[in-house]
Amino acid sequence: MKTTLCLLAILCASLACRTSDRPIRVGSKNFSESVLLGEVAAQALEKEGLKVDRRFNLGGTFVCHRAMVAGELDVYPEYTGTAFTAILKEKPISDPAVVRERVAREYKTRWRLAWSAPLGFENTFALIVRGEDARRLGLHKISDLANHGNLRPGFGYEFIAREDGFQGLVRAYGLHFEHPPAEMDLGLLYPALQSGKVDLIAGNSTDGLIAAVGGVVLEDDSRYFPPYEAAFVVSERDWQSGSAFRRALSRLSGRIDAATMRKYNAKIDRDKRSPEQVARELLASL
Repeated sequence: MKTTLCLLAILCASLACRTSDRPIRVGSKNFSESVLLGEVAAQALEKEGLKVDRRFNLGGTFVCHRAMVAGELDVYPEYTGTAFTAILKEKPISDPAVVRERVAREYKTRWRLAWSAPLGFENTFALIVRGEDARRLGLHKISDLANHGNLRPGFGYEFIAREDGFQGLVRAYGLHFEHPPAEMDLGLLYPALQSGKVDLIAGNSTDGLIAAVGGVVLEDDSRYFPPYEAAFVVSERDWQSGSAFRRALSRLSGRIDAATMRKYNAKIDRDKRSPEQVARELLASL
């Protein structure tokens, strides 16, 4: 009996050791900013002496969320408004604090997941047209699109499917397009706009390519889009007070504004530099 108990104790100790030695699995969605923020988190964790397993470009919101719930990821960058509307299926609202509180509460209750404090910027959806079209047609606000139904829209798959995306947008603004939206990968949106294949895209407000292609962001004059504060979703078991994991990510909170994010996104999308290099520079600047 004593021998059996000793063997069990050794086995449990061995398993505990392997668990503690397991690398932290950092994920990201399949667009530049998400990969960059994932790499920023990975490098910040490595500075604390932690091992990291990078699992970037996994797909969209739902893929990353399922991986977190299944215990296949330990952390990935997300946006409060995306979690609120896409995951929790709530109707869009405009109060950042309310969105943040509800998302944190529901994630903890339903899935034992936590949220870091916001990084300091929002990345909301942005409807973008070519600069020459904005000037020629007098396009300044999203509501201006109601008089230009002949414009050809092009959107990412997720924007078309989400509650806070295309269908809700056309209802909120009373829009009608003669051409159904072209569905495409996010990486193809700006080339399609620049080449004239589409006239209107739904990008992100911190995209580095907006200025590079001469795009104009239309004002969300009805405040349709909810707040999208960037933060990290983390496994609650790793989010221990005083842990190296928590210290590493908490140091990033409130340190990155929207202008900084656009600047470093452009280094990847416009200048074709690697996320590893850009993340290193971003961390050094904080």
